[in-house]
Amino acid sequence: MFELVAAGTVNPELRTTNRTRTENGEPRSVNDHQRSDHQRGYLLSEFRPRFTGGHKQTLYAWARPRSFPNLPSPTERYFDVATDARVLAHCHWHEQPAGHPTLLLLHGLEGSSLAHYMRGISDKAWAAGWNVVRLNQRNCGGTERLSRGLYHSGLTHDPLFVVRELIERDHIRSIAVAGYSLGGNLALKLAGELAEAAPPELKAVCAVSPTMDLGICVKALERRSNIAYEWNFVRNLKARIRRKAAAFPGAFALDALRRVWTVRQFDEVYTAPHHGFRDATDYYYRASALRVIDRIRVPALIMTAEDDPFVPASTFRDPSVTGNLNITVAMTPHGGHCAFVEAADAVYDGYWAEREIVRFADHHVTKSRASASTASRTPALSPTLRA
Repeated sequence: MFELVAAGTVNPELRTTNRTRTENGEPRSVNDHQRSDHQRGYLLSEFRPRFTGGHKQTLYAWARPRSFPNLPSPTERYFDVATDARVLAHCHWHEQPAGHPTLLLLHGLEGSSLAHYMRGISDKAWAAGWNVVRLNQRNCGGTERLSRGLYHSGLTHDPLFVVRELIERDHIRSIAVAGYSLGGNLALKLAGELAEAAPPELKAVCAVSPTMDLGICVKALERRSNIAYEWNFVRNLKARIRRKAAAFPGAFALDALRRVWTVRQFDEVYTAPHHGFRDATDYYYRASALRVIDRIRVPALIMTAEDDPFVPASTFRDPSVTGNLNITVAMTPHGGHCAFVEAADAVYDGYWAEREIVRFADHHVTKSRASASTASRTPALSPTLRA
């Protein structure tokens, strides 16, 4: 069971199975006449959680070992995104890559291209015929020495650079961008910033548990019940600053680490001043996708859970989200943060959000190809028949 919060739905507060299943049990999308041309025809499968509880889902997905024997070993590729910054991607290319769609994946805060969900999505996308580019944010995945500066939660410059290079250098004609948590914020912010100027090759964006209102998410992270999550984030952030200081002597003051115990304090001391933001509050506002989400003009899918420990559900009922016909929000009662684990079977590992990313992206690439094929078969009007 889940709630579809999309523009034009009858009541975005309702969560009933009859809005997502037909009488014979088939999945049902939001009423097609109430949706954009982009979204018509896509049927979101129903999420059936293996167990309930946001913390349980979150921690289970984070800690459970996973293997992907059918996913080939990746090739490394470096993108020189700035004169002082290089990022590493782990890529899976089919033969004749230009003949396949490509999925660009963005990880969460202090994650990397090796995160379990990055490999899980890659496994499913590869099997569906997609090339996959698992992108590390600046300094992530052991790449501190490749970039002089830091990354931040709204740095869309790098994924946009990668998208453009894939189009111009690799001649990729169909691209989707998908991100988890911070990466989800990036994917949505990128689409919002591009707005009508999005390249035609960008077919869809997907976001799982996106931190698209950073201020609200950081405030939720500071709850007593979330102390373990915040401690883990801060521990990793502080360790990264120490590695950066070792790689670039004199560039980062380590004495300030002694007064950093929360993500907000880290952003006040390091992230905000490093990137020219006035303070953490200014950073959170300017780096949040919610500020530009109403401008998204490509098909967008957001998956989030009401029991997410630190991404409040209220964000996804904002009018700038529900009023955009290009966005579909699937809000489940359970699923935790970046988890969404169902029961597995012989052919499905139970990671629902990963599967839906590939299904959504595949739907819009197929639809785009069908439209292009129809257009190529339609004879041009003679000058006397044109309006």
